[in-house]
Amino acid sequence: MIITVTLNAALDKTLEVPNFRVGRRHRSVEQTTMPGGKGVNIARALKRLGQPVIATGLAGGATGNQIVDALNGEAILNGFVRIREESRTNTAVLDPTTGLQTEINERGPAVSAHDLELFRDKLLYLAKGASMCVFAGSLPRGVAPDVYAGLIRELKKLGVTTIVDTEGEPLRLAVRAEPDVVSPNELEAEELVGHEFNDADDRAGAVIEMTRLGPAEAIMTVSDGCYAHVLDGGTHSLFRVRIEEQEARSAIGSGDAFLAGYIASRYLGRSPTECLRYGVACGAESIQHFGAGLLDPSAVDRLLPEVELERLEIGAEIG
Repeated sequence: MIITVTLNAALDKTLEVPNFRVGRRHRSVEQTTMPGGKGVNIARALKRLGQPVIATGLAGGATGNQIVDALNGEAILNGFVRIREESRTNTAVLDPTTGLQTEINERGPAVSAHDLELFRDKLLYLAKGASMCVFAGSLPRGVAPDVYAGLIRELKKLGVTTIVDTEGEPLRLAVRAEPDVVSPNELEAEELVGHEFNDADDRAGAVIEMTRLGPAEAIMTVSDGCYAHVLDGGTHSLFRVRIEEQEARSAIGSGDAFLAGYIASRYLGRSPTECLRYGVACGAESIQHFGAGLLDPSAVDRLLPEVELERLEIGAEIG
């Protein structure tokens, strides 16, 4: 079983608005509302890829009820701890004429120490039947930034593989807990290592630098694939994985689809290179859909031959 943790779950509303301009009145030509938050998106993709997954986290108020009901409607196994305050609603506006998207994310409910303790108990219970757990997304109000770090340490004691996809201070503290994998995007990685990346060498060096901060492996997603410093045959190897950039309907959630593909492949015991290539194919396929975490597994398989993987040399200056 794979667990996804979404402490700041949301109801995600996506609107398709041609020729979107700030300050003007518009009508959407298409819209969708679905449960969201990074962990939920990953769970949806894992479900579509046929892997056993349970989504957990915090959900509150009428919005929380909608989130859980909708997950049940998608047949996604879930076990959310219910809290009093209302879960957030996020809104994304996609302009199909320009390909630009505008996202407005609410900050989320306030969470009490008691809520968190109930969640910790729930997670440790679920972890007894799981082999992997991914901690993904932002934290709601009232939650200390070291919460992921503490939970990672507890799950490692149970032998559960831990994966982290978050940003800012929660990411910085989480890597110190030595998770198995950390998977930020490029902007999140720049903040983590403390400098901007100017070229491919900088990006390759960054994933090595991230593993020096604590994680066993690091993967950084970029627009056409990823850079990865992962264990391959017992030693670290550096990879650049790419696919020709596809024409996108919506890029919202493509990083979540990538991570779901990587996790699904790893859960099945495939090699590190197979996991990375499959993740990139999933991320690329997901941008053809209107809504985060949506995938067509057969289309992913068709894209796989287009994914290129290059093993990079780890130079003395960065490794």
